Amino acid sequence: MSTPETASAAPTPFSRPLALLLMCGLATLFASNHVAARVAFDADTGLLLAILVRSGVALAILACLVMVQRKRLSLPAGTHPWQLLVGLLVAVQSLCLYSAVARIPVVVALLLMNTLPIQLALLSWALGGPRPTARAALIMGIILVGLVVVLDVPAWLNEPEAMGPEWLAGVGFGLAAAFAFSCALWITEHRLAEVGSTLRTLLTMLTVIVTMLVAGSLGLVPGGLALPHSLHGWMGLAALGLFYGVAFSTLFICVPRLDMARNAPAMNIEPVAALVLGYVVLGQALSPVQLIGGGIVVAGIVVLGLSKRA
Repeated sequence: MSTPETASAAPTPFSRPLALLLMCGLATLFASNHVAARVAFDADTGLLLAILVRSGVALAILACLVMVQRKRLSLPAGTHPWQLLVGLLVAVQSLCLYSAVARIPVVVALLLMNTLPIQLALLSWALGGPRPTARAALIMGIILVGLVVVLDVPAWLNEPEAMGPEWLAGVGFGLAAAFAFSCALWITEHRLAEVGSTLRTLLTMLTVIVTMLVAGSLGLVPGGLALPHSLHGWMGLAALGLFYGVAFSTLFICVPRLDMARNAPAMNIEPVAALVLGYVVLGQALSPVQLIGGGIVVAGIVVLGLSKRA
């Protein structure tokens, strides 16, 4: 079942239906992480502590994989700067996303984060990749329209003061988080393909942890290492670490086989999954308009999966 990774042979891409199914599952795990994080933050859990826990769990999982598979802990020549850059970009993405959540409603932050597929497709095109087809652009546009509906953005835009005094900063952080992560995915796919996937992800998580520890020691995020004040907070902290660790590790290990530039729009199901999980776990009600928006997003993903292009 398992075959040794080689630096010379490019990994065989998954079939498109399998890639889309896997990415939808990963998006649901990331949504579960956000719901668990909300539980933890409601108990006054610190921002840096949450990132350290989820990164630490991912690092432990990957360390076990390295030991079991007896991977070589060495990077090919010329890949060291790119690997460091990916780790720093993921650290920036984590800080920006939670900074957005701290300033604007969580679902709005997720909507901004889910501009990732469009940013990744445009970034790939700008750096010499294929130009998005009109069909792909139309499907991504429909998915974004569905996200606008399911997250009820027009209601917030009609009353921007309801989003808080730091709304513009929150929007900027949300877009920056998506851009940082799209850059990390592009580098992983185009500059680190020679690096073993497990080692690559292990080093990424290690860089994130070191970055968060440095930020904590310098006091860049006041209260960033605060402990939860309740049992529910501790449970949320543990759950966000587990969900994020599994999802992130699987995503970065499989990135070379997922054809991210084409299939990344499937990750847009994350806010829909978050709304459903929010209803089940947090008791948040789904309005008919949100259900319609969720249907639009799912329909867009189905059409994307059935779309055939060379």
